[in-house]
Amino acid sequence: MKVLNLQCAQAHGFEGWFASSDAFDTQLAGGLVECPICGDTTITKLLTAPRINLGHAKAPEAGASRALAAPATPEARWLRAVREVMANTENVGDRFADEARKMHYGEAEERSIRGEATPEQAEALIDEGIAVMPLALPPALKETLQ
Repeated sequence: MKVLNLQCAQAHGFEGWFASSDAFDTQLAGGLVECPICGDTTITKLLTAPRINLGHAKAPEAGASRALAAPATPEARWLRAVREVMANTENVGDRFADEARKMHYGEAEERSIRGEATPEQAEALIDEGIAVMPLALPPALKETLQ
């Protein structure tokens, strides 16, 4: 298994796992590797430091303080929020407006849903007092995230 640090043309960094370097090259040439943030398929490999196993982990020195982790990037926070939405909602697809209305008017059990609506449908829902929130997702994120 090869773990590669990758970057798209918009400078979004991400990690990819491939069976081999050849598998990465084949998938890249076929347009199958895309940025999980923006969907860009112009991907480059970043330099990666090799992992060298030098034996057992050293115990931290007495009195050594832990360094604080760097704060999450906006992209990482966005991706975490998208994963949360994907994991906790039902995808009703293009039936979104109908399902939202059914729940609002008590014709269907309330649940967390996501789906697609035209701008006109979304505006009509808002006019009816039904709260909706747009969430633009690249095609790769509309399915199960790994």
